Parts: sequence; C-alpha cells; structure tokens
Amino acid sequence: MASKLQFFLFLSLSSAIVQITMAGDPDILTDFIPPPISFGPPGGNYFTFTGMRTLVGAPFPTTFKVTKAAMAEFPALNGQSVSYAVLQFPSNTVNPPHTHPRASELLFVLMGSLDVGFVDTTNKLFTQKLQQGDIFVFPKGLVHFQFNSDAKSPALAVSAFGSANPGTVSVPNSVFNTSISDQVLAMSFKTDVATIQKIKSGLVGK
Repeated sequence: MASKLQFFLFLSLSSAIVQITMAGDPDILTDFIPPPISFGPPGGNYFTFTGMRTLVGAPFPTTFKVTKAAMAEFPALNGQSVSYAVLQFPSNTVNPPHTHPRASELLFVLMGSLDVGFVDTTNKLFTQKLQQGDIFVFPKGLVHFQFNSDAKSPALAVSAFGSANPGTVSVPNSVFNTSISDQVLAMSFKTDVATIQKIKSGLVGK
C-alpha cells in the first residue's frame, strides 16, 4: 500500500513539475483564432497592424515612450505567442524597473546606446552597455530596466516578447502607487512614513 501511495505521489509531483516548466501561452488547435462574428470574416486587414505608422516621420518624444503591438492593440496575435513594442528614449531617460510575468523579452537597439540590466532570483545583477545593433534578452518574470545615459543623443529599441500578452508590472508603481499601507512600506524599506509619503508624491500621475 505504501509503495502504491509513493508511486501516486511521484506521478502527481512529476505532472506538476511538467506543467510548471511548460507554462506560457496555450497552444491553439487551429491556424489562428478568428475574430468575433460581429467583425466579419477575417481578411488581410485583420492580420495587419498599422499602429506603428504614427512613429514614421514623427518628432522624437521628450519623455520615454512605449508603443505596443500586443493582443490588446492587435487582436490577431491571440494564440500566436508573439508581440512587439517600440521603445523611444530621449537623453537621460529610463524605463523603470519592471517585470513581464508571462514572457521573456528580446531587446534590439536600433539607434543610440542603452544601459540595461536584470536581477535574478538570487539578487544578482546582470548589466550591459548596449550599442546600436546589439540584442539583449531579459528572462521571463525577472525585474529589469533600460536607461539612456547619453546626455545628448536619443536611443531607439524594439522589443519582441514570447507572449501575445506579456503583461508589465512596474516595480515603483506596484509598490508605491497601490494601497499598501505607509507603515508596511516604511518597515519594509527600513525608513519612516514621511519618507514613503514623499516618494509616493513624486510618483503621482506617472
């Protein structure tokens, strides 16, 4: 009886491990997921995203800007396990520490340079200075950032994600712009409530 129970537990654990290691966008059993009936039969337009046209010939933004082509903006990506984002960095701007819980990120620097990094689960920081033409991978779910430290030149990058809906969790906003109590934050960061409130006031509207 004991051996049968042990075998059952082993199978259950093995199944759980396999499910964890295979986590990601689910496979689909058709060529693509069609749009709702109200949309009508899909044609070439359904598989075309024109949202990046606004970037062509437009002046460079004065603040950091992300233009996304994910499932919310491009419904044809549903089930395809891919998405894109264009990242524009004016001089001395940062994409603050954040995570993508459902995808790894492949960053391609098209113009300028970027200081990038991520922190693994042992709190080890991996950093690199990327130049035009370089590619860097941010592992799935890990906290990472990008920073244009050049005081004169902007930077432009394209990110590809292994999910149609990678999600973005901003570390500053998730910690300081939610309803976590000031006392909890003060104790966690080993500071006082006044300091926490000052940090929060600096993030209002960002």
